[in-house]
Amino acid sequence: MNADAATLANLLSDEFATRPAVIIPGGSVVTHGQLREQVFRLADTLRRGGVESQATVSIVLPNGLEFLATFLATTCAGAVAAPLNSAYKAEEFKFYMEDAQSRAVIVPQGPHPARDAAAQLNLPVWEASLDADGGVQLERINGSAAKPQATSNGPRGDDVALFLHTSGTTSRPKGVPLTHANLMASIRNIVATYALTPEDTSLIVMPLFHVHGLIGATLSTLLSGGTVIIPPSFSATKFWPAALEHRATWYSAVPTIHQILLSRADADGAPRSGLRFIRSCSAALAPAVFAQLEERFGAPVLEAYGMTEASHQMSSNPLPAAGPRKPGSVGRGTGVEIVILDEKGNVLPNGQQGEVSIKGRNVMHGYRNNPDANASSFTSGYFRTGDQGVLDTDNYLTLTGRLKELINRGGEKISPLEVDAVLLEHPAVAEAVSFAVPDPKYGEEVHGAVVLKGAAEADDIVAFCKGRLADFKVPKKIHIADALPRTATGKIQRRHVAAHFLKLGSK
Repeated sequence: MNADAATLANLLSDEFATRPAVIIPGGSVVTHGQLREQVFRLADTLRRGGVESQATVSIVLPNGLEFLATFLATTCAGAVAAPLNSAYKAEEFKFYMEDAQSRAVIVPQGPHPARDAAAQLNLPVWEASLDADGGVQLERINGSAAKPQATSNGPRGDDVALFLHTSGTTSRPKGVPLTHANLMASIRNIVATYALTPEDTSLIVMPLFHVHGLIGATLSTLLSGGTVIIPPSFSATKFWPAALEHRATWYSAVPTIHQILLSRADADGAPRSGLRFIRSCSAALAPAVFAQLEERFGAPVLEAYGMTEASHQMSSNPLPAAGPRKPGSVGRGTGVEIVILDEKGNVLPNGQQGEVSIKGRNVMHGYRNNPDANASSFTSGYFRTGDQGVLDTDNYLTLTGRLKELINRGGEKISPLEVDAVLLEHPAVAEAVSFAVPDPKYGEEVHGAVVLKGAAEADDIVAFCKGRLADFKVPKKIHIADALPRTATGKIQRRHVAAHFLKLGSK
């Protein structure tokens, strides 16, 4: 491997070779040196098996050592890793594999829809498993004899390392190629923001096929010489036992997971101190939940802002020693320049609302094969995020909604995040989301959907909102549900929620 520090080949340092890198609860403990050896061995296996430089390899594995080692091996072999959600159906796998122009697929042992999709596309399939010593092994199990690739000097900083699709607000996901340099810039920014050291241990609860879990919590911890605890998936009942046994110092999650842990904290015997900090990202954290988390778990809550196109993190509230935490804000730029642009691309002064736009080494160079999206997404070198927000006098960013999600009620633009925050202040509401529905009089009207943790009627919640919101912002209707529709990463997409409850209402 070459000495280019801007690639994932340099993620695992010899300096931390004897320190634990990965802990699998109930399983193995792997040091930084052992993980590095496995990664380079597997990279050589892939090259000898015919995986070419910059060829896209779809990875369909659950959270675990197999995922982490094969992801890093794929990138260190000079190929492009394209992780996919293991829960997809065969047709979904087929779409994403075709769109990514995958040249091979890595799957777990046993039957899997990804194998069916690969067979339909006539793609080579590699099987990942653990050997008798707990090490990861890869075996190519189909396809004609491949031409071995020459051992290379490793990837370059401008090589694409990761290919993902945005969840997006449009019907067709957009392909996001991220280079080694993009990823390493983001990882270093995260390490610096949270002052991560070899003494830190992160409990991974987010899926590794998403940038939040992969970049935000896992690779950042490894670069700092720290340790990651990787259970196969998030389990509320197993979270605190794993955190206590392995002395976790932080975790990062979406608000949904924070709320689950809060609701069970006393019953699960959760500690009231011990974590160095708690990170929240990928969706808005209501100020009420922020306060409850800090009070119950005795740790500062640092809300951050990330997106796939920026290799994850763009801003974060700082650690207590570095500045104030502002509930409802996603903090200051973290090695990323943040400006607010108007519709014409002019930079607006602090205090004025517009489109959040960014510039930095972590930002992608453009969507793959999508010139129209690229033309509308970049202005004067800034990437337009599609989020609406405002910077205060301290350059802390507050998001006010997705531009396409703002509710336009008779010309009044309403931020659904503001309505969400009020709904979550109601003592009987555990989860909430507001959204627009078509209205013949106003064009759009405000509805809300809630999951309850106490006794309340829809009328009670509407009355509660009337005491805290202007009349035009108050939800016209509250839908009470057992659960809210979510993506695989725990996000709530308002357009899907609206469609879901409107469909129920029409029955």
